[in-house]
Amino acid sequence: MAEVSSPSSGAPMHRGPYISMITNRTMNLLIRAAMLFMVGVFLALVLNLLQVQRNVTLFPPDVISSIFSSAWWVPPCCGTAAALIGLLYPCMDHRLGEPHKLKREWSNVMRCVAVFVGINHASAKVDFANNVQLSLTLAALSVGLWWTFDRSRSGFGLGVIIAILATFATQLLVYNGVFQYTSPDFLYIRSWLPCIFFAGVITVGNIGRQLALYEYKVSQEKTHQD
Repeated sequence: MAEVSSPSSGAPMHRGPYISMITNRTMNLLIRAAMLFMVGVFLALVLNLLQVQRNVTLFPPDVISSIFSSAWWVPPCCGTAAALIGLLYPCMDHRLGEPHKLKREWSNVMRCVAVFVGINHASAKVDFANNVQLSLTLAALSVGLWWTFDRSRSGFGLGVIIAILATFATQLLVYNGVFQYTSPDFLYIRSWLPCIFFAGVITVGNIGRQLALYEYKVSQEKTHQD
């Protein structure tokens, strides 16, 4: 065990376990962030493919080319956002003293991801009578996703706040000509976009919570073994 002498009294100070704990936490945090980043990149590629095929977003006609060249910035941005959101959710649960205990297993997280992709698929593939009907339907589905897989006040609040900020950021990008929607109906963007962002935040938040729970279980097992 590493010992460091105190400058005032000369008594040995045991810093070894403390430094090791901080190092392990930092490494685990980086691993979780990297995994969440990859999840965000994967979801961005899949969802962007759906939107381009539906001709909702206006990129060049070649789908593969649009994903890997013209829209090169979309996957990294989504990956970074997923990492931040996935780390923020368990942190907020801890700060607010509201641990998330609803259906905490990976199978439930995978179902949440499947529902989220299904909501995006509906927005891209299903023909609705008008944009109001589409927006209301997606809003109901997004809130239903939160109720089924989350039900926490912190999850709902963060979902709403981040969805509003993401919609505002998207509006700025469209306004500045970075890309555009084929049939915008609300200030250059699609009115149902906040619902998609909300569902995405809840999904990534659940993944982040599950990763944090797995890390906690592993650390507890190591502690018992020691």
